[in-house]
Amino acid sequence: MHKNQSGNEPIINRWIIALTVMLPTLIEIIDTSVVNVSLDHIRGSLSAGIDEATWVITSYLVSNAIIIPITGWLSRLIGRKRYLILSISVFTVSSFMCGSAWSLQSLVVFRILQGIGGGALQPLSQSILLETFPPRQRGMSMAIFGVGVMFGPIVGPLLGGWITDSWSWHWIFFINVPIGFISIMMVLLFIVDPPYMERIKMKIDYWGLFLMAIGLGCLQIVLDKGQRVDWFSSNVIIYLSFISISSLILFVVVELFSENPVVNLRAFKNISFSTGNIIMFFVFFCVFGSTILLPVYLQTLMGYTSFLAGLALGPGAIFTMLSMPIVGVLVNKINSKAILAFGVAVTAYSFHLMAQFNLSADFNTIVWPRVLMGIGVGFFFIPLNTLTMSGIRKEEMGNATAIFNLLRNLGGSFGVAFITTMLTRRAQFHQARLVDHLDLFGRNMQQAVPQISEMLKEKGFPFSLLDQGSLGVIQGELLRQASMLSFNDAFQLLAIMTLVVLLIVPLMKKGKEDVTVSGMH
Repeated sequence: MHKNQSGNEPIINRWIIALTVMLPTLIEIIDTSVVNVSLDHIRGSLSAGIDEATWVITSYLVSNAIIIPITGWLSRLIGRKRYLILSISVFTVSSFMCGSAWSLQSLVVFRILQGIGGGALQPLSQSILLETFPPRQRGMSMAIFGVGVMFGPIVGPLLGGWITDSWSWHWIFFINVPIGFISIMMVLLFIVDPPYMERIKMKIDYWGLFLMAIGLGCLQIVLDKGQRVDWFSSNVIIYLSFISISSLILFVVVELFSENPVVNLRAFKNISFSTGNIIMFFVFFCVFGSTILLPVYLQTLMGYTSFLAGLALGPGAIFTMLSMPIVGVLVNKINSKAILAFGVAVTAYSFHLMAQFNLSADFNTIVWPRVLMGIGVGFFFIPLNTLTMSGIRKEEMGNATAIFNLLRNLGGSFGVAFITTMLTRRAQFHQARLVDHLDLFGRNMQQAVPQISEMLKEKGFPFSLLDQGSLGVIQGELLRQASMLSFNDAFQLLAIMTLVVLLIVPLMKKGKEDVTVSGMH
């Protein structure tokens, strides 16, 4: 149903296909973050410790990371439509088993299966959308994909919290079952493999599969667990890092000399594809980093509830979704590189504004940078996707979208790991610096003693300034100020890193249309 014999098709078919591939993709993206807010309930229900319970998240991320890059290869080995149906089926069945889990160990096993089923859905949907829509509408197809990718992480925690509070944590998994069943029916009815995506016989690259699984699996564990165990002070992290780096280096060597590589790294010969992947990695590094920083800042320093923090973050996601369809139209009328550069610059400026936050920032001051970031993400995501894939032949689109989605996810994982570590280290730095400048018996402090003591008495504190209780008040305020300065540092670094990305935007080039649409007619 992608096209008829003449190569033409009713426009309605394209939108049915878009809905068909985005429905399962959206629930998979939501499932990546939906568990986070329910983790305490799961831990209590299954009598697990905090560190044990985090494997519910880590196991999913690890299996997801392993499957994403080999999606293109598996599509050729199995046939894309068969593989899409298989992925949705595995995701749906494992979702039911997750909801029925009787112990933490069983839940972790089923989450691994869920990640294996869900990992292929993002690259498969992107490649089908790029193939289904003609070049002049490719920006709009990426707008559809982008709305799903950006909407999922926002609605996931909100949906997870509501379902857990209203019913139980089991239903965050059970809700996937009917949607998965509907998705399978729609794929059977509306998706047809083009000749070049049908099943083909080929040798299996066992070494490539093994090295990639070990390398990416260990890497994801390192990124997810590193901060909790103070990184390289832990022997486990050292060993896993060594195994990951060694395996990935060997993987690259094996793939470059393999006749049928599981991941065709020769795609990086295309300068626009290589540049686009670098930009995607670093911009999502910064975007995901900021997405972690903001809720922590609002809830720990500003005293926001989870609901109020969600209200502050929500407008950013809304403006991303509003801007993407507009950008989908603009990419056909304005230079895509100019739109991309504008989006990256606006995103960088939003981080700079966040770096100006303080302990007395009001709601509007916090929301405005988030709105700007939402607009910036909408403006860079679509032109970046279209420019990156513009020189890729349709026969190679599955491999290219798999690599692109892997690096986007890895960028987010690296960003979260880096920014949480930096936040802790900079807070310790500022705390030490502020303590050095805090002289309780200095002249300035002695002059302020009468005023502060009087203020404390008015507030009902039954102690003088230098009593044990008052020293606790001072220490608490010092820690808050140190923490606030660390947030400022982190946001400012994200702004600088995003701005540096602008330097490589000119390297991207628009591919020739006849290359992009090969195999269409």
